[in-house]
Amino acid sequence: MHRLLLFVLSAALTVSLAGCGTAAAPIASGSSESSSSGAAASGSAGASSAADSASSSDSSGSQSASSEQTPSFDPSSVNWVDWTGTVEHLFFHPVVAYPELAFDGDNMSNGIDDWMVTVDEYDKILQSVYDKGYVLVDINRVWHETTDASGNPVMVRSELKIPEGKKPLIFSFDDVNYYPYMIKDGFTYKLIVGDNGQIWSWGKDPQGKEVISQDLDAVTILDKFVREHPDFSPYGDKGCLSLTGYEGILGYRTMTEKEDQSAAHEANRQKEIAAVKPVIAALKAEGWTFGSHTWGHINLSTHSLAAVQADTKKWFDEVGSLVGPTDILFYPHGARPDGDDVNKTGPIFKYLQSQGFRVFCSVGIESYSKIKTDICAVICDRLHPDGTTLRHQRDRYLKFYDAKDIMDVSVRPQRDIDWK
Repeated sequence: MHRLLLFVLSAALTVSLAGCGTAAAPIASGSSESSSSGAAASGSAGASSAADSASSSDSSGSQSASSEQTPSFDPSSVNWVDWTGTVEHLFFHPVVAYPELAFDGDNMSNGIDDWMVTVDEYDKILQSVYDKGYVLVDINRVWHETTDASGNPVMVRSELKIPEGKKPLIFSFDDVNYYPYMIKDGFTYKLIVGDNGQIWSWGKDPQGKEVISQDLDAVTILDKFVREHPDFSPYGDKGCLSLTGYEGILGYRTMTEKEDQSAAHEANRQKEIAAVKPVIAALKAEGWTFGSHTWGHINLSTHSLAAVQADTKKWFDEVGSLVGPTDILFYPHGARPDGDDVNKTGPIFKYLQSQGFRVFCSVGIESYSKIKTDICAVICDRLHPDGTTLRHQRDRYLKFYDAKDIMDVSVRPQRDIDWK
């Protein structure tokens, strides 16, 4: 989906990431988090400052993680029941932290409006699905590989138990790479690890001041929401992060460059690789998993088999080598391999399956899934909360939220809305 945005708004991609590899200043005043007293944070090529997460501040204004009081979830306190129905699946792109930068009327504004939600909208969506009785389950819990009576590998629906009265919900997040265009268009820049072991976002506010927060990024917001509502995630699951590799991962420039094969570039790349590893470990500890979005965000319905093979190898070399094995593939643009993976199994699909992918995710109008019978694989569609569906598909999403309650029309471009 990111390249859809790029097709419309490619001119803005010339923004440089120079200077983004370090964060040395304390949290900017006026941010949603307190300024730390020099607490270090891992996950940056240089020194970073991070506030400890807490519910109260001491007399010096710094915060103490040890004083944090959070609710807990006791699995024995609920009645677990089998779920055999549809497992709903919502996916997001990075959320807009600063609408005044994202929707400033430049040539990026409408594309961001189409494919993203703001922090405020995301907060409301989380609250709504929680209030409606959904609970988070990782996509890896829903299907698994086994063998049939003849010994052939097949995918089957897993036994899934959830608290009685609840409904399972998968979250996935595309393009969690923090692309260069985000620097000037109102997004956070990267994820880091604080002294308390929690994930924080790092970025700059509209005045250019560095901000470390847990209230401005989709990942950190969900982590915080689950800490406050642990029954929202009875297994401790969060979501699956769908990663490309052509601009690195998680805000770290871990990619090789055809245009720059210098020793200096490689040395910096190795520093970024070292810096991102503790972030990956912390994400896994928090219940996050990873999937491929291809290395180059390529269209799997139009690229040749040779191009897909080269791209897949690069993804494994530069991304899979860092995040570990995954059998989840999220289609860029929602484009299906060979043009159709529902009614046929073409050479590109067969190749991707041969590389270990088993669950193939597109985008659609419902949380559709199909276990393929001619090959060991599952195909599924995801729903997409974003500006497009908030404006034009209110009825389809009412089971999750009401766009009238969610959409912040005061900060978005003044464009058509069907339900007005």
